[in-house]
Amino acid sequence: MTSPRWLKRLGSSLMIGGQAVAAASKGRINSIDLSDQLMEAGPASFLIVLITGIAAGTVFNIQVAAELSRQGVGSQVGGLLAIGMAREIAPLLTATLLTGKVATAYAAQLGTMKVTEQIDAITMLRTDPVEYLVVPRVIAMVVMAPVQCLLFFSVALWSGQISSTALYQIPPGVFWDSVRDWLILSDVPFMLIKALVFGLLISVLACGWGLTTRGGPKEVGTSTTGAVVMALVTVSLMDVLLTQVLFG
Repeated sequence: MTSPRWLKRLGSSLMIGGQAVAAASKGRINSIDLSDQLMEAGPASFLIVLITGIAAGTVFNIQVAAELSRQGVGSQVGGLLAIGMAREIAPLLTATLLTGKVATAYAAQLGTMKVTEQIDAITMLRTDPVEYLVVPRVIAMVVMAPVQCLLFFSVALWSGQISSTALYQIPPGVFWDSVRDWLILSDVPFMLIKALVFGLLISVLACGWGLTTRGGPKEVGTSTTGAVVMALVTVSLMDVLLTQVLFG
């Protein structure tokens, strides 16, 4: 009985990820490609994170502030928004956005290179494709995922404060006081740890699926879709584990 292809690709992806982490720890980094990948995972993706952060903070606040105001505890809106964003919504939604924006690009780029035999050409030139192609992408996501998550969290809080003041007449001072009361000192570092782990997972799976693409150009689309699905499933499962370990 042969194991399903997705399981083999998952194993290959984890091996590729291990090689990439080992190469990065030894300082074998393609610095030219790294700057391009940092741009792709960072500034080139800021706008979508910014817009979604504004929407998430406002919508969450409309739902929560309306209910809390009816219960007579509208002053606690800021704290509830802050811990909801820090512990769960910000890292998970940021990971989802980066999967859609960055992981698809990684899988498609490497998949195209694989089916057009560019990876074979790189190997023939005695260059390790993992060091040359995967390491910069993994580092870029590990660095930029926490930055994007912090941006999302900050924007969501500000949009929550503005919407609660505009719609429910909650004074800004009351909102920020409740944020300070509810938010534990460790919440933000733990949020960034979650984002870092998610960034590592997403980049490793996207690169692994790209490098294990077989067949012609048609397979590139299939690989890209597979990478996104696997990244989202893995991030969701890892989120359960990290939530239990960090916040349980």
